[in-house]
Amino acid sequence: MISDYRCFFCFARAFEKLLEEEELTVAEKNSFTRGMTMLYSKSQENFSAPCFSRKLHQILKLYSNNPDPYIKVKKQSNDLVLEMYPALKKLLIESENPYETALRLAIAGNIIDFGISNQYDLDATIDKVLKSDFAINHSSELKGALSTAKTVLYLGDNSGEIVLDKLFIETIMHPNLTYVVRGAPVINDATIDDARYVGMDTVADVITNGYDAPSTIVDKCSDEFKELFNRADVIISKGQGNLEGLLGKTDKEVYFLLMVKCDVIAEALGVKKGDFVVKKQD
Repeated sequence: MISDYRCFFCFARAFEKLLEEEELTVAEKNSFTRGMTMLYSKSQENFSAPCFSRKLHQILKLYSNNPDPYIKVKKQSNDLVLEMYPALKKLLIESENPYETALRLAIAGNIIDFGISNQYDLDATIDKVLKSDFAINHSSELKGALSTAKTVLYLGDNSGEIVLDKLFIETIMHPNLTYVVRGAPVINDATIDDARYVGMDTVADVITNGYDAPSTIVDKCSDEFKELFNRADVIISKGQGNLEGLLGKTDKEVYFLLMVKCDVIAEALGVKKGDFVVKKQD
């Protein structure tokens, strides 16, 4: 759990946009902002960005009476990448190294993160990730681990991105892989509805983690998830949110796949903002 003063201002910018989009009075917006400040102050000794985000989104849902503020943009993201799917599938078929190409495409999808920004260029990110060196590259270790693993747990992150995860899963073709989504809507993270919409359930077993934080906080998740997590030989973790919930918190073999989107995470990993990472947890 990474605590940094910059996290507060990141949340403030994100929720300023959300408050403008919701039909709330000025008084309600002021009240929400005061509550956000008080909540941050109270959580300083044991700050967790995913837990803080979860609480803020729960409060916003009460103010707006909107259980899923991102439902439209999630569908738009899924549709956008589904339209790209045939061309990207062709790219994989023609690739000299389908595993590496599919892995890079999956990481490129991590740019679709409305918790950080509602502006992104997926085409440009795909082009960049296919040409760039990874700041941390344990992809060979991941490939070897997948070849011997009896069970694989794949922790999903965002809508839209989930389509590129599907491409990667189709490429590695592991016989016993379970894909995990959030237990309820939070930001633009993928839920069971998104997984079914993009056809993830046709290439993997799909479950929810039973919790609505934009992360994987194991002790808060369902018994079903905990059992699979403890039994898995290899765990693939997508995105910053999952990393914040798991890095240094488990002795399981976890491979973190992400695009680094903030200076706080960059400094924690010893890389730069904008870098691409495949990191095995030591």
